[in-house]
Amino acid sequence: MEPTAVQEEEEEEEEEEEEGAVPLSVEPSPVGCQLFGYVGIEAVLDQMKIKTMKTGFEFNIMVVGQSGLGKSTMVNTLFKSKVSRKSCQPGQEERIPKTVQLQSITHVIEEKGVKMKLTVTDTPGFGDQINNENCWEPIIKYINEQYERYLREEILITRKRKIPDTRVHGCVYFVPPTGHWLRPLDLEFMRRLSKIVNVVPVIAKADTLTLEERAEFKQRIQEDLKTHAISVYPQEDFDQDPEDRALNDRIREKIPFAVVGADQEHQVNGKRVLGRKTKWGIIEVENPAHCEFPLLRDLLIRSHLQDLKDITHNVHYESYRVRRLNESNRPGLSPLNGLPGKGEASSHL
Repeated sequence: MEPTAVQEEEEEEEEEEEEGAVPLSVEPSPVGCQLFGYVGIEAVLDQMKIKTMKTGFEFNIMVVGQSGLGKSTMVNTLFKSKVSRKSCQPGQEERIPKTVQLQSITHVIEEKGVKMKLTVTDTPGFGDQINNENCWEPIIKYINEQYERYLREEILITRKRKIPDTRVHGCVYFVPPTGHWLRPLDLEFMRRLSKIVNVVPVIAKADTLTLEERAEFKQRIQEDLKTHAISVYPQEDFDQDPEDRALNDRIREKIPFAVVGADQEHQVNGKRVLGRKTKWGIIEVENPAHCEFPLLRDLLIRSHLQDLKDITHNVHYESYRVRRLNESNRPGLSPLNGLPGKGEASSHL
């Protein structure tokens, strides 16, 4: 049955009304709306502080370098307590292992009511062999295993209210104070590890270098890192705003930090200070005129600790998670959770 002329006219009128209709628009809410009185929004900061003080937080740090560079002493100096592996095993004879071994030790540190579960991972045997080929592989495997452990907890249907975080938030790499260029081992390690963890290079035992030698060595290391496109922490790509960029630019100018570690106190001008006593005087590790340990401490603890954790979770762990979930789309995977078995977790980059 063909439509009549009246029906056609009505349809044309409806189409014209639809074409001429003005769409509804929602005005954006004003930014910086002035309040009539006190609401209490800022009290959320106090709530977060109270909750953090009750539950505490976790921080996991790894130290990598050859034997004899003062890794254990530096960790003790950072946290002003005996938290290193050697400090917890007094009297035990230290032998260089034939292969790279990873040993972790965990402490709960409390300061002014704030609890921190600190895990320090040491890597005895790294760089101590005649043939150091692929000596970074156990370290890469360990870091990825911690990501895998967190991922497996995260994808469970019934998850824990708070997933235990064993992921490595920062890796302090100790460069021998040779005064020359970075060794191929140093470059290869940082090139590989900087892709999966926050790497902070430091010049170990900087008191063995003169101020001029230290400045030249630091400049050569910066040139090496730039030439080989190695991105150490803090990475330029992750600066969130101009204020962060300005702060991190000042830090990047100082990296690698020339540090000296000491866990013994000495009397200087009537004050007890941490330092190394020599024949010519006392090297104060917390004196910026003597070394750059205060800069390292501020970076790892006082100013960038939460940023280290955020980048670990949002960047490094997220890259691992995406890769693993993409791998789970392949056939022949575990029917329980869609991921390969723990022993099958890949440790390659």
